[in-house]
Amino acid sequence: MEPVEIPGRIDDPIHVLMWSLDEMGPIFVGLIIGMAIGQAMIGFGLGVLITNNYRKYRDRHPDGYLFHMFYWSGFYQSTRSMVNPFIRRYLP
Repeated sequence: MEPVEIPGRIDDPIHVLMWSLDEMGPIFVGLIIGMAIGQAMIGFGLGVLITNNYRKYRDRHPDGYLFHMFYWSGFYQSTRSMVNPFIRRYLP
């Protein structure tokens, strides 16, 4: 059997142009809120500031740390990937 080459960046997050999606989220949200209140540039600027602070925070912590914090604070609920094996009847 021939060995399969796995790309080195298979676990990278989704990218929009050259930024990751989690960095672009605050910029998009700030821009949308800014357009809703009639101050798109202010919303965009706030989104950029939040993104810069988030990037500094993210670089100091391990991968997935923000999702870990969201999960333990109750904002992020993950779904189970398998059914509990100790239940007697499975009702979908």
